[in-house]
Amino acid sequence: MRSLLLAAVASLATLGPAMAACPTAEAVQALARSILANAPAPALTGMASLADGQCAQDLLVPLMVPHLGQPVGYKVGLTNAAAQQRFGVPQPVVGTIYQRTIALRSGGEVPARFGAVPNVEADLLVRVRDDSINQARTHLEVLRAIDLVIPFIELPDLVLSAGMDGPNLLAINVGARLGAVGEAIPAEATEEFAARLGSMVVTLSNDQREIARAPGTALLGHPLNVIPWLAEDLARRGQRMRAGQYISLGGFSPAVAAEAGRTYTVRYDGLLAQPVTVSVRTH
Repeated sequence: MRSLLLAAVASLATLGPAMAACPTAEAVQALARSILANAPAPALTGMASLADGQCAQDLLVPLMVPHLGQPVGYKVGLTNAAAQQRFGVPQPVVGTIYQRTIALRSGGEVPARFGAVPNVEADLLVRVRDDSINQARTHLEVLRAIDLVIPFIELPDLVLSAGMDGPNLLAINVGARLGAVGEAIPAEATEEFAARLGSMVVTLSNDQREIARAPGTALLGHPLNVIPWLAEDLARRGQRMRAGQYISLGGFSPAVAAEAGRTYTVRYDGLLAQPVTVSVRTH
């Protein structure tokens, strides 16, 4: 398996322009092995920019597909200023989400050690209705271009034993691994629905305590603001969102370490007439 992974990375590395500080094929292959073994990995060294982290991510994602399924969309991370300052970057970052990221239904169970550095985070998904999303700029334009809003607990794997920074966060695909999805809510292309998305309160708790809460405005000032930012980021790389893809809009709560024997619940107050929830159990 090691030789196959190394060959795959080496062949992929020839597809794009050379980048001086892009991690080597051997380094990305070692990172993939650590992720698949649920073993914390050392930080990749020598990366000089976010572009180098993106280069590593572009090599890593295909190596994970046989284990996590085909890509089904994108996740956006660092969608608030405090998180960006923590990682020393001036903007959000983007990763690829897989079939397994959205496969588990609310109330399902996962091992607490589902990853090398397993975490839990309050999130929200939307599903793309059509390609007009790539030109959508206003909240109503975004709502017309999506068909579902989906409660989502992300279960990211932060992978590294130490040394996390912006390029390394990109290199590990922004931690994309697993998640739990709630009952989908049809998107309404109205100012009132957009207002509720911004004013809702999102709470992450376990069966012992409330862990964090935040307003909808925690994500770039409004959850729907994430979509135009993502469209522009993808366009710079020659990519586009496509109908049927899922977009993880970002963390309403800081990522917290997953503990065994807990039930984690995310509650959205103010989105609908009654609170909306999604939950996952760990063992």
